[in-house]
This record gives sequence, structure tokens and C-alpha cells, in this order.
Amino acid sequence: MSEKLAVRFEFGLLLLDSVLLALLELFFLPLRAGVIPLPVTALLAAVTLPLLVRRAAALVPTTVGAAAPLLVWLGVVLGVGLTGPGGDRVLIQDWRALALLALGLLPAAVALGGALGNAVRARG
Repeated sequence: MSEKLAVRFEFGLLLLDSVLLALLELFFLPLRAGVIPLPVTALLAAVTLPLLVRRAAALVPTTVGAAAPLLVWLGVVLGVGLTGPGGDRVLIQDWRALALLALGLLPAAVALGGALGNAVRARG
């Protein structure tokens, strides 16, 4: 019973990480160096979100379980980004928002496909 509890706890932490990373990446997306925009949080999303998806797939080998960090991240980015605190739009309306979504979703979707393909291959 304690192993199941440990897996659930770790999975819950993965989902919490997805929420916190989405907020961090969203709020620091408008970062600039002088007049030059630096969307470093989009690069952060490209690295961290596939790691979360792979770990979730290792913990919960179902499609929904493996996709949960990706879906939570997307829900937070779109939910907070478009409705924001106090009704303000946090998701800036330029190329950096597209970069955040593309660099977050595409590598994570590839990692999800790979993890699900490995799970099917391992089953037989």
C-alpha cells in the first residue's frame, strides 16, 4: 500500500510542478534585455515539460496519466494567460506567446508519443 501512496504522491508533485512551471514561464515571458526580447522561458518549457511527461509515463502507464502534465501545463498557460489575475491578459500577443506554446507543446507531445509507443512495445 505504501508504494501506491508514494507513486500517487510523486505524480501529484509532477502535476504541481507543471502548474508552477507554467506560471513561471508565463509571467517571465515578457522578459527583455534592454530593447531585445528574451523569451528564455519558452526554452525552459522545451526542456522541462518533456521531462515531466516522461516521468509521468513511467509512473502511470496510461494515456491520460502520461499526458496529465502536458494537459495541466496547457490549461494553466491558457487559463491564466487569457483570463489572468484581475481579468488582465498575461499571455502577451506577439511571437513570444507562439514560441512558448510551440516550444512547450511540441517537444512534450513527441515525448508523450515516444513514452506511449514504448509502453505498447513493452506489452507485446
